[in-house]
Amino acid sequence: MDAKIVGATISALRKRDGMTQAELAAALSVSDKTVSKWENGKGYPDISLLENVAEALGVSVAELLSGQVVRNGNV
Repeated sequence: MDAKIVGATISALRKRDGMTQAELAAALSVSDKTVSKWENGKGYPDISLLENVAEALGVSVAELLSGQVVRNGNV
Protein backbone atom coordinates (compact mmCIF):
# COMPACT_ATOMS: atom_id res chain seq x y z
CA MET A 1 0.00 0.00 0.00
CA ASP A 2 1.49 3.29 -1.14
CA ALA A 3 0.18 6.64 0.13
CA LYS A 4 0.89 8.32 -3.23
CA ILE A 5 -1.11 5.68 -5.14
CA VAL A 6 -4.02 5.82 -2.70
CA GLY A 7 -3.99 9.61 -2.81
CA ALA A 8 -3.87 9.75 -6.60
CA THR A 9 -6.73 7.27 -6.77
CA ILE A 10 -8.88 9.28 -4.36
CA SER A 11 -8.14 12.47 -6.31
CA ALA A 12 -8.88 10.94 -9.72
CA LEU A 13 -12.13 9.31 -8.58
CA ARG A 14 -13.30 12.45 -6.81
CA LYS A 15 -12.65 14.53 -9.91
CA ARG A 16 -14.29 11.92 -12.13
CA ASP A 17 -17.43 12.32 -10.06
CA GLY A 18 -17.25 16.13 -10.20
CA MET A 19 -16.81 16.43 -6.44
CA THR A 20 -14.76 19.03 -4.63
CA GLN A 21 -12.53 18.11 -1.71
CA ALA A 22 -14.99 19.92 0.55
CA GLU A 23 -17.92 17.85 -0.77
CA LEU A 24 -16.08 14.57 -0.25
CA ALA A 25 -14.98 15.72 3.19
CA ALA A 26 -18.57 16.60 4.15
CA ALA A 27 -19.78 13.19 2.99
CA LEU A 28 -17.17 11.54 5.22
CA SER A 29 -17.43 13.94 8.19
CA VAL A 30 -13.78 14.97 7.92
CA SER A 31 -12.17 18.29 7.00
CA ASP A 32 -11.21 19.26 3.46
CA LYS A 33 -7.64 19.56 4.76
CA THR A 34 -7.79 15.87 5.64
CA VAL A 35 -8.87 14.97 2.10
CA SER A 36 -6.07 17.18 0.74
CA LYS A 37 -3.56 15.37 2.95
CA TRP A 38 -4.71 12.01 1.58
CA GLU A 39 -4.61 13.20 -2.02
CA ASN A 40 -1.08 14.57 -1.60
CA GLY A 41 0.17 11.24 -0.26
CA LYS A 42 0.87 12.61 3.20
CA GLY A 43 -1.37 10.14 4.97
CA TYR A 44 -4.04 7.50 4.60
CA PRO A 45 -7.71 7.52 5.47
CA ASP A 46 -8.25 6.03 8.93
CA ILE A 47 -9.05 2.34 8.69
CA SER A 48 -12.52 3.02 10.09
CA LEU A 49 -13.17 5.33 7.10
CA LEU A 50 -11.90 3.12 4.27
CA GLU A 51 -15.24 1.52 3.51
CA ASN A 52 -17.01 4.89 3.54
CA VAL A 53 -14.38 6.48 1.29
CA ALA A 54 -14.63 3.61 -1.19
CA GLU A 55 -18.43 3.76 -1.15
CA ALA A 56 -18.47 7.54 -1.66
CA LEU A 57 -16.20 7.10 -4.68
CA GLY A 58 -18.03 4.07 -6.08
CA VAL A 59 -15.22 1.53 -5.81
CA SER A 60 -14.24 -1.35 -3.55
CA VAL A 61 -11.74 -0.95 -0.74
CA ALA A 62 -9.32 -3.18 -2.66
CA GLU A 63 -9.57 -0.94 -5.73
CA LEU A 64 -9.10 2.16 -3.60
CA LEU A 65 -5.93 0.82 -1.96
CA SER A 66 -4.41 -0.71 -5.09
CA GLY A 67 -5.16 2.17 -7.42
CA GLN A 68 -6.47 -0.28 -10.00
CA VAL A 69 -10.09 0.53 -10.64
CA VAL A 70 -11.94 -2.28 -12.39
CA ARG A 71 -14.72 -1.40 -14.79
CA ASN A 72 -17.30 -4.11 -15.32
CA GLY A 73 -18.60 -3.92 -18.87
CA ASN A 74 -21.62 -6.02 -17.95
CA VAL A 75 -23.13 -3.44 -15.63
